[in-house]
Amino acid sequence: MATAKHILMRILMILAGYFVSVLAGLIAVAAIYGALSSLPNAPDYFDVMGVSPIAVLVVPPLGMFVYFLTIVVTALQTLIFALIAEFFSLRNFLLHMVFGAAAAVSGFALIWPSAPEDMDPERWADIGIIAAAGLVAGLIYWLIAGRDAGFQRPLLER
Repeated sequence: MATAKHILMRILMILAGYFVSVLAGLIAVAAIYGALSSLPNAPDYFDVMGVSPIAVLVVPPLGMFVYFLTIVVTALQTLIFALIAEFFSLRNFLLHMVFGAAAAVSGFALIWPSAPEDMDPERWADIGIIAAAGLVAGLIYWLIAGRDAGFQRPLLER
């Protein structure tokens, strides 16, 4: 019974960590675009991305749409990474950050697929920004659920 309770608590922590980290990742994307839009020679659409959080605050359904779209495109990758971390009790924060960046970039690739020949420098910049936001999301996930990863209960709890 105690093992089932432990596994249920781990699943709840995984879900809570995921939902909060997606929100933190979206905030990081907006903050990074906002900071980069103030640099000289920044692409014009960086300005739009920098002020888009205001639109999301003014129109909450738009914010909910972006949040749920992000959940849909990153859920499978994140589930795979979370299960790997849980089964192997991987608790390293750097690993969770890399997992977060990989999930974010793969989710971005699902929304905006293109062949490598078609990619321009601005697209590479977008991928870098999304990866940086994924690093932030991975760190937040680690703080909530990753530090205690592992379906196996520690010996002290048995």
